[in-house]
Amino acid sequence: MPGTETNEVIYYNSLFHHGVDEKRRVQIPAKWRPSQPDVEFTLILWPNGAQPDACLMVLPPAEMAALAEKIRQMSFADPKASALRRLLGSKSASCSLDKGGRICIPESMAKAVGIDKEAVMVGLVDRFEIWNPERYETVSAVDAALLPEAFKLI
Repeated sequence: MPGTETNEVIYYNSLFHHGVDEKRRVQIPAKWRPSQPDVEFTLILWPNGAQPDACLMVLPPAEMAALAEKIRQMSFADPKASALRRLLGSKSASCSLDKGGRICIPESMAKAVGIDKEAVMVGLVDRFEIWNPERYETVSAVDAALLPEAFKLI
């Protein structure tokens, strides 16, 4: 798999608003781009697409490899693990950066999360999310209410 052999560490932080062109390409912030060519990101409809709080979770190669390893270790006899495998297998796609530092969001994914002419990218330290701007505003209000308890996690 291209782009899985890298020791480069990128921290995905901050919030970015970018336009989405007619081919559904969105610019990835320069500080989030890997220095090596042909690095594949994995887009996952999260939590399950077509929901008011759905977005695209974007995993860099190291995080996708870690997730794949966790999935490999799950029992094939566990129906919850099977459901998770099907969900992640059918609701994900690989994409590479083009020469302009953009990724192309598959049409079905863009429709499922409501991304059309504008997208919000939210850093999550080890991965990032791509949101419809209105959906992100709604979710960020919920996040603000959860923050007092969330800070107790660290």
